[in-house]
Parts: sequence; C-alpha cells; structure tokens
Amino acid sequence: MGMRTRTKVIIGIAAGVVVIGGVGVVVGPRLYADAVNGSAAAAPSLSPAAAGKLDAASADGTWKSGSGSYAGYRVHEVLQGQDVTVVGRTKQVEGTATVADGKLSDATVTVQVGKISTPEAARDAYFRDKALQTDKFPTATFRVTKPVDVSGALGGSTQSVTLSGDLTMHGVTKSVSADAQVAVGKDGDVQVAGKVPVTFQDYGVTAPSLGFVTVDPKGSVEFSLDLAK
Repeated sequence: MGMRTRTKVIIGIAAGVVVIGGVGVVVGPRLYADAVNGSAAAAPSLSPAAAGKLDAASADGTWKSGSGSYAGYRVHEVLQGQDVTVVGRTKQVEGTATVADGKLSDATVTVQVGKISTPEAARDAYFRDKALQTDKFPTATFRVTKPVDVSGALGGSTQSVTLSGDLTMHGVTKSVSADAQVAVGKDGDVQVAGKVPVTFQDYGVTAPSLGFVTVDPKGSVEFSLDLAK
C-alpha cells in the first residue's frame, strides 16, 4: 500500500465511511461510532455449557487447540469526540498446553496477526501494513513461563488464574501477566479464555493520532482456546 493510498484509507476511516453491500455510504462520526460499537464482539468468556471433570490420568498430557479457538485485539479510539471500541478477531490461532499433576506447566499460543480482521477493511489494512508490519512480523506469541495450579478447573469448577509469560509481538518480547478463566467442558475439552494488557509503544508499535482520530496507547490481546488431547 502506497503512502497516498494509506492516507486515503485513514481519512476514510476518520470520516466514517461504511460499506454496505458494496456501496459506500458516508455517515457522521456519531452514527459511525454507534455502528462500530454495536458490532464489537464481547470479551472472550467460557462456554455456558455445564462444566465437566477430569481425573489426573485423563488430564495429564499435551492439549492442542481446536477449530473453536480464536484470538485478536481490543482497542479504544476517539473519533471526533466519539468513543469507539474496535475488536479484531481471527481463528488462525494455534495453542498447545501441557498439564501435569493438576498444574498447567507449559502453554503457547501463536496468532497469525495478518489474519486479524474487524468490520472495517480499511482499518485492517492500516494496522496490518503500517502499525504491525505483518509482512515482517506475521505472528504474535504468548508463552506461559510459570506453572499454575488448575486443579480447581479439573475438578469441575470455573477457575480464575493469572498466567505469567512472555508476549512476543512486532518482533519484541516482554514479560506479561494474563488474566484468564479455565474450565472443563461437558465433552471433556479444556476451555481457556483471557486477555493480556499491552502498551503498544513497548512493542515498537505507534498508535495513530491524526487529530480527527486517536487510538489509545494501551489495549489488550484477547484469546479463547478450546483444547483437546
């Protein structure tokens, strides 16, 4: 994407151009904000299905993510005085986790950043090509570095945990903490849903501030994993 095209993309977002059925419809900032906020996905949470249980023999081993898993980001923007919550999602995510003696001893989540999308393709192009430079840094990875007790979840409860680990994004690795929930699904799968707060500048990512639209310097990386052996 050239500089002129990129500038048009950003201005188009700021002006509130919404494409409906292939036809560009220009709306005001308030209507645009309402449309984006209304389409923003809720934060990841565990399935409302009744929780199951796993004994130690069934729980121990390596678990891998299935097709129901996803990851992405959540950021806040101010567009000409209007608050906008933007949520990007992709199912192009791979997760593995090792459970031993009631503890999550190791886990890694890898996200194809270039596949993250929102309802606004122009915004996606800017974040993909300019902000996150996915041609150079196609993936983001969160790796758990400290074992955490998940015996409560294995015993049939929804358990809140703090996952300590390293987040690598835009070629930069930082130690972070993720607030997550863990539970066993009714089919014996393990569900993990959580978020990692991020400050973009820590990863060499500059959030755009163009006068008419400002993106908060902080956001979060979100993930929801359905793990099976």
